[in-house]
Amino acid sequence: MPRITHFEISADDPEGLTKFYEETFGWKFEKWDGPMPYWMIRTGEGAGIDGGLSQRQPETMDINTMDVDDLDAYVDMVQSNGGKIIMPKMAIPGIGWWAIFEDTEGNKLGMMQEDPNAQ
Repeated sequence: MPRITHFEISADDPEGLTKFYEETFGWKFEKWDGPMPYWMIRTGEGAGIDGGLSQRQPETMDINTMDVDDLDAYVDMVQSNGGKIIMPKMAIPGIGWWAIFEDTEGNKLGMMQEDPNAQ
């Protein structure tokens, strides 16, 4: 059963926001070496989820993402059950395949299939 495994936060001042969350909640941030400014967020050990922080852009959507074992199959199921794909399957190099959908009430969620060979 797919579960939410990653959350997103965007900020106009990412360094300032990382300081806020570090000092307020003790979260840990690590700059990702990717094609855009992005920080991985570790919220602690045990139960819970980790996330990411990005520079806010006009098209930025803070998206909660769930892991799925077969992204293509879940894309089909979303569409056959009345949802729509708003960002088609794309590679996150070295991480996996990601797509964003909108449910029947307009909520947006991401789906990620891990694949270290994704390009």
